[in-house]
Amino acid sequence: MDKDYQTLQLAYRRSPDQDLGEPAHHPVIVVGAGPVGLATAIDLAQRGIKVVVLDDDDKLSFGSRAICFAKRTLEIFDRLGAGQPMVDKGISWNVGKVFFQDDQVYRFNLLPEAGHQRPAFINLQQYYVEGYLYERAETLENLSLRWKNKVVGLTRHADHVELTVETPDGSYRLTGDYLIACDGGRSAVRNLMGLESKGVVFRDRFLIADVKMTADFPTERWFWFDPPFHRNQSVLLHSQPDSVWRIDFQLGWDADPEEEKKPERVIPRIQALLGKETEFTFEWVSVYSFVCMRMEKFRHGRVIFAGDSAHGVSPFGARGANSGVQDADNLAWKLQFVLEGKAPDALLDSYGAEREYAADENILNSTRSTDFITPKSEVSRVFRDATLRLAKDHPFARRLVNSGRLSVPAVLSNSPLNTPDGDDFAGVMVPGAPSTDAPIQVHGGEGWFLHHLGPQFTGVYFAAQGQAPATALTALAEERLGVKPVVIVQPGMSSVDYPGIDVIEDIEGLLATRFDARPGTYYLFRPDQHVCARWRTFDPDHVRAALARATGNV
Repeated sequence: MDKDYQTLQLAYRRSPDQDLGEPAHHPVIVVGAGPVGLATAIDLAQRGIKVVVLDDDDKLSFGSRAICFAKRTLEIFDRLGAGQPMVDKGISWNVGKVFFQDDQVYRFNLLPEAGHQRPAFINLQQYYVEGYLYERAETLENLSLRWKNKVVGLTRHADHVELTVETPDGSYRLTGDYLIACDGGRSAVRNLMGLESKGVVFRDRFLIADVKMTADFPTERWFWFDPPFHRNQSVLLHSQPDSVWRIDFQLGWDADPEEEKKPERVIPRIQALLGKETEFTFEWVSVYSFVCMRMEKFRHGRVIFAGDSAHGVSPFGARGANSGVQDADNLAWKLQFVLEGKAPDALLDSYGAEREYAADENILNSTRSTDFITPKSEVSRVFRDATLRLAKDHPFARRLVNSGRLSVPAVLSNSPLNTPDGDDFAGVMVPGAPSTDAPIQVHGGEGWFLHHLGPQFTGVYFAAQGQAPATALTALAEERLGVKPVVIVQPGMSSVDYPGIDVIEDIEGLLATRFDARPGTYYLFRPDQHVCARWRTFDPDHVRAALARATGNV
């Protein structure tokens, strides 16, 4: 039986740090125990880094909030040991439909090809995501969760940060090598530092109504422009677990947020969509405005911002929580390398550069979605409506329709950590791209390729007739910036078992196709599963140079 994460009370416990005469020191302090803070802390703890998480509340998020979690985010959660329960509980979907007035104009499939472990998206209430991450965090000895611990003071030093933390037992102080601020759009850490996010608040309002009901709608994303039941506005419908459905109604800028949340205002809107005979109960109701903004810089010395504390986008497109979890994925391995002396502190600057780029990409897409969904002039509305009419019969017009371009991970193609291609390759697995997945077989059992990447740098060699330069591959694994060796063999090849090397079979040939690989091809992957470098022939010196570049040791 599922836990009731909405009523779960997370007990405050007095920490031994509160009884010391001087501030206790920790390598990393994370502020905020939402999806981003928990993901960051779990990743660090799995890497052997001791981490303390401070949260000013004693419960998980209230209401569904973020509900769409993308394929890449699920793959990150898999690596953190929490992905499977989320997929088991969530509603998996790949298909969306777009309607204009009375007509369905087209449908789309976000994952049209087979051979991936995870779906394009699952829908899952944020409190479940936080609950599963919390349960995973509780199993890790290196991770200390502290509830009702509110940061009320912050002093930055050249080599550490110092915090004043308020608790039910009074205040105490902590110091840390690094502070990761994951404390949301109203970040207390950001405010204590006198920093701000800048951007645009769009002049429109939307009503979120999460209702519990029995319905026979398919598990798809449905988006209406100007439907007969909500004229001149837009509506979004999504399924969630536990027979809960998310309905978003565009309201217009002049709508009174408090009035629109009242049942007597919400019920008629839902009945217009579902019919007056449909019975439902409210799970959560909220009114929000579109916001696209970010901090100018995500790194401020020993303080690093991630998730909504660093950047915010509108909900359409599911770019908020997903991009925040990808922030965590980008940061944790770099912090590990710096703390272990394998990389200079300057490597953390690449977190800022890469994730600021990703935030700008998300903000651009979110802004374009907003402009299409909520035209700012009559001319814009005429263009939008004409595009929707054409989209029913003309594929070119469908590319112009924007009901919220759904979250995809950023391709960090301009990152200074990449080694540019020196050989010719085709396809999308360029340096900076997050790795794709494919089914594989290892030791007689079936599995998935991504499970073999990380947690350190991983070198993947595509073998010819099962033969590989095993001695050189294992030598790299034993060096200071050790590279985990993986050998790929094609179906039907006679393969050799090499001690200390994962030898996996590309059972459907999809890895060779998706990576444009031929015998002798070698890929180097970062610990966050992004492509770092690739060559048509394996040369250990080239790999060492790419490692030095990827870790700032040049």
